[in-house]
Amino acid sequence: MVKTNKLNVFNDPIYGFIGTPNELIFSLISHPFFQRLRRISQMGMSYMVYPGAHHTRFHHALGSMHLMTKAIHVLRMKGIEITEEEENGLLCAILLHDIGHGPFSHALEGFVLKDLSHEKLSMQFMLELNKQFNGQLETAISIFKGDHPKPFLNQLVSSQLDMDRLDYLKRDSFYSGVTEGNINSERLISMLYVVDGHLVLEEKGIYAVEKFLMARRFMYWQVYLHKTGLVAEQLLVRIMQRARDLLQKGDRLAASEPLLFFLKQNEAVTMDKTILETFARLDDVDILAALKNWQTHDDFVLSKMCSMLLDRRLLHVKIKKQPMDQQKLNEKLQGIIQKYDLSVAEAANFVFQGEISNKAYNQKQQAIYILKKNGKISDVLKESDQLSLKALSKTVTKYYSCYPKEAV
Repeated sequence: MVKTNKLNVFNDPIYGFIGTPNELIFSLISHPFFQRLRRISQMGMSYMVYPGAHHTRFHHALGSMHLMTKAIHVLRMKGIEITEEEENGLLCAILLHDIGHGPFSHALEGFVLKDLSHEKLSMQFMLELNKQFNGQLETAISIFKGDHPKPFLNQLVSSQLDMDRLDYLKRDSFYSGVTEGNINSERLISMLYVVDGHLVLEEKGIYAVEKFLMARRFMYWQVYLHKTGLVAEQLLVRIMQRARDLLQKGDRLAASEPLLFFLKQNEAVTMDKTILETFARLDDVDILAALKNWQTHDDFVLSKMCSMLLDRRLLHVKIKKQPMDQQKLNEKLQGIIQKYDLSVAEAANFVFQGEISNKAYNQKQQAIYILKKNGKISDVLKESDQLSLKALSKTVTKYYSCYPKEAV
């Protein structure tokens, strides 16, 4: 009699029941490294704007794996060979593709571990898990690195039409309540095909691709780069930098052991098992607990920024096509310096500017190809009759300026 584990099905609000295809997948999901993703916000500080956006990287990883099972099924039905080993590699790679994210996802990326992206950290986690699971992740690692000899396997995990994007757009749209970002992931997956080893989309799916690219553009400007979420994440980074500076000067700060460990690292560290395991103990809870502690700290700059973020009394932020006039910005900076007797560097935590940019479709980096009825392959931009789609391949840059509304 075959034993069944009743815990190997997850009830997802978007796709319904998501099963765990095999014992390895179930064991990976059960691993502490992966369970940590339950405590990592998918959309950083976006809940400051969209109250429902409290879903986690755990949700997203499972959803991406679910879509991968659908994609594998569709391609096999169309005669594309995917071996059992390759299937397992695809599922493990997409399941673990975001395991390297730190607290609040992109908000603190490159700060906690200096100059290390979440992709590089994901690779470190996968290498360590591969040791623990006796080499069962070799194919997954090859696919994740983009080294697999079958390019379409790599593209299913990382491309402009991968299972990662198909899930996060649909999921983030759902949880934020921004319906314009909703996409038909089922339709897109059903149109997948492989030509000369590369992933393409059948011509019938061109309107779904157009909707997908438009939705991606909308979600970036309306949600991911929303000015309120932007200023909240900027404050969070400045809080952590201030804490790091204070620790360097010998001040005492109440925080969890993993957070203190990384705040004390001011230079890039050499990754090893100890550092990886310490990073795996760090999540949103450490950051929120620190903010609650530091809002009563003796340092005015640190305590004020923490209370601003916790109470959502954020800085005023403007996003324009041109940078703010430097003289106006300097006037606001001088006002803060005089009012609170701060140094220029300290006041710069409350008055600053920067830029943001986005390109919804990168034609040079793994373009989306359409398989026409005559068997020819063509870039989606050439086949689309949607004029606005051409504009999506251009980088759009905007400039933000942040400063106190009246008094900090």
